[in-house]
Amino acid sequence: MKGLILSGGKGTRMRPITHTAAKQLLPVANKPILFYGIEALVSAGISEIGIIISPETGKDVQECVGDGKRWGIKIEYILQDSPSGLAHAVKTARGFLKDDAFVMYLGDNLIKDGVGPLVKSFAEGKADAFILLKEVENPSSFGVAQLTADGNIICLEEKPANPKSNLALVGVYLFNKTIHTAIDNIKPSKRGELEITDAIQKLIDMGHPVNSHILKSWWLDTGKKDDMLEANRVVLDEMTDVENLGTVNGGSRISGRVHIGKGSILKNCVVRGPAMIGEDCLLENSYVGPFTSIGDGARVSHAEIEHCILREKCQIIDFHGRIEDSLIGVNVELTRSNNKPVAFRLMIGDDSKVEVV
Repeated sequence: MKGLILSGGKGTRMRPITHTAAKQLLPVANKPILFYGIEALVSAGISEIGIIISPETGKDVQECVGDGKRWGIKIEYILQDSPSGLAHAVKTARGFLKDDAFVMYLGDNLIKDGVGPLVKSFAEGKADAFILLKEVENPSSFGVAQLTADGNIICLEEKPANPKSNLALVGVYLFNKTIHTAIDNIKPSKRGELEITDAIQKLIDMGHPVNSHILKSWWLDTGKKDDMLEANRVVLDEMTDVENLGTVNGGSRISGRVHIGKGSILKNCVVRGPAMIGEDCLLENSYVGPFTSIGDGARVSHAEIEHCILREKCQIIDFHGRIEDSLIGVNVELTRSNNKPVAFRLMIGDDSKVEVV
């Protein structure tokens, strides 16, 4: 079985952050989201993975991920000229997939339990496709499945205005070669895209068995800022890599599960976990609250930070204020000209310089 990870698209919902970075490379607990998908497939025993990339961000993805050697696998990159739908991505990858069964994994998704049990179930079963479902509060934002009382799929719709159920298609799909025939027999939707929901519906209409499983554990779609922060919170909450590899002076207090990277220095700081501080960071006279991750090379002084993602080499200097629920990009410089006691909610793109007055 092969893996197909989608890491294309323009990431418009995450701008301005994605003006300079692929959304799948944004960090959750200081690790690119895309890496979680790769690791999930590797844990399921998959050693050949194709990654769909876009013209805008493909080079960045290739440079970050590499050829797969770090995971002991082979990675092939597949260029999708335009974001024309998930089924179009499968069609674009046909040369890589050939007639092999495969897992399609959306690169900006996180799933608690991975895909190992699903791959095993699909390999041992007789279905031609297998979809993962999750009850959600806003089904009109997703592909939606309607099931019979005994769990059989009646129909699938892509982002329906009036959903027939609250069961969303999670960003993991398993297919055998019959999906290619189904894709060849569908037309673009009203959105102008080849929808994977239409292709799966075509399989059903053609009499091919399609199975599903309703996910009970967490699934996170990191398409927006608040989704990213929630993913960061959930992953940090389950963090087990707790180690102090830096230098913490006597005036600092660390409580809870906190990871401090090599070369980082904390002076007169309070850190309450779960939190992750990268390598070569300098934190002075600051408070770092729960569910915060700070990227490598960051500098923070005289600031309070909680429930935030700070990317690599950002600098929050002499801020004398509280920052919460914020995603701050690479090389951002954030300073303050006075000491007003207010809280800020921020999403700041890479290479920005901001002075709060």
